[in-house]
Amino acid sequence: MDNIISEIFAPILLVGGGGHCRAVIDVLESANMEIAGIVHGLECPLNPVLGYSALGRDADLPELRLRFSRAVITVGQIKSSTPRQNLFFKLRGMGFELPSVVSPSAHVSRHASMGAGNVVMHMALINAGASLADNCIINSKSLVEHDCSIASHCHIAIGAILCGGVSVGSGSFIGAGAVIRQNVRIGKNVIIGCGANVHADIPDNAIIRGKKDV
Repeated sequence: MDNIISEIFAPILLVGGGGHCRAVIDVLESANMEIAGIVHGLECPLNPVLGYSALGRDADLPELRLRFSRAVITVGQIKSSTPRQNLFFKLRGMGFELPSVVSPSAHVSRHASMGAGNVVMHMALINAGASLADNCIINSKSLVEHDCSIASHCHIAIGAILCGGVSVGSGSFIGAGAVIRQNVRIGKNVIIGCGANVHADIPDNAIIRGKKDV
């Protein structure tokens, strides 16, 4: 997992200036990382975020690439992973390095594996044998147990629990406080609502409402 940020490197460009950006700023500050500034979307006002200057919009990324080599996607994900996916491939195609960011208060087992562009938030746990692909959010206090497999562009929300051996297909969202039973397979582009208890495999593109046993 050599792509994880663990010490001071070049300044990080944050792409997306909403609520998730604010949370990622807190993680980067706690790790003593230097933040270059914020890149906003097309329709967002060019306002600073938590004191960090807006450096432009998505259309300005080619020019910003001449000044900065590293970027973190700070657009959130609930209903659809498409905006984060599009940014991931755009930034990678422009030659940005997309390091994974891990909060100092999180724990990622040395026996786990992780790709590029992930953010592991405060007090999250990723245990031995787990694998995390690219461009995922592992949110605060969530648990990814041993031997889980999470494909690219997923969001495991606050306090969600993935028991051992769970697999999650690309682009899926596991809502806050949801519990996924061991060895369950979650398909691609699935939305699991807050507080759901999932005991059976879920097919691609399914929507599971929160506070429900399935």
